[in-house]
Amino acid sequence: MEPIFTFLGQYWWLIFPLLGVMGAAGRAWEQGARRRHKRRLEVLHAKAELKAAARGTAPVPIAGSATGQQPAVAPKTAPVPTGTQLERLFAAHDAVTARWLDYELDVAKIIAFPAMSDGRQPLTAAFLRAKRIADGLRPASAKARLSKDQLAEYRNAVADYEVAFDVAERDARRIKDSSFSEIERKRLDTAKQLLSVAIDQAATPAERQLAYRRVRQELDGLISLSDEAIEVLETKVALELPSSAPAPAPAVKTPDAAPPRISTTPPAAPAASGADPAHPAPAPWPIPARPQADPAPGRVIRPKSHP
Repeated sequence: MEPIFTFLGQYWWLIFPLLGVMGAAGRAWEQGARRRHKRRLEVLHAKAELKAAARGTAPVPIAGSATGQQPAVAPKTAPVPTGTQLERLFAAHDAVTARWLDYELDVAKIIAFPAMSDGRQPLTAAFLRAKRIADGLRPASAKARLSKDQLAEYRNAVADYEVAFDVAERDARRIKDSSFSEIERKRLDTAKQLLSVAIDQAATPAERQLAYRRVRQELDGLISLSDEAIEVLETKVALELPSSAPAPAPAVKTPDAAPPRISTTPPAAPAASGADPAHPAPAPWPIPARPQADPAPGRVIRPKSHP
């Protein structure tokens, strides 16, 4: 025990930095617990809002949530027909699916947020499981007859589906491409630049095809594109360049058309006084004058005298 007391007597001042480190660790743990608690309350509040919207009632605030209100009793409303409830659930279900397809079919978004298409991510895998459950419980049409338990089960499945997508989307936008190495991130940046050339209609078809092949090469081994996403991308790459306005066609000369003839009819002379205006006399043709021969150079022509 004597060496321990000797050490404590010589290095008693180390207790102050150790207390500081322990205090910082305690504060970090407390802040993390608060964030986790806040996120859990947000998820519960989102579920409550979706369920209330499906029932057609006002949402019930959760204690300790962002609203800061105590739980209240939901007002009693008239029962909503099953068809109307299914239509609302179908609309919510289709809205989440459309948001997911926006990530699944757009190659630019797949490159920017690869976690949304990576089933190895825990939150993405949870979303895909919720999607499969909601799709399996979805009735064939809004006129289908369901029991209260079946309707409640499908409503809960749609709520879980929407919440799971929101959580997975937030996490994918937060981490982006941080799960890739530096070399892989450079390849993703190169693929993003080449993709802008591949879908640019101002580029030539040869340039777009070359850029498309380079995009596929850069993404090979990094991101797995679905067949639907490849079809959408190939459709954008195969778009033709906008053509200019067609020039007006030149006038076609018909071989049968004869050239215009020059009229040989002399112009009509003005009617003389006393003549019949109904039948004017034809004008006489002009008499051509006989050209006179030029006199010989140096010769003078004198007029003849008359007797």
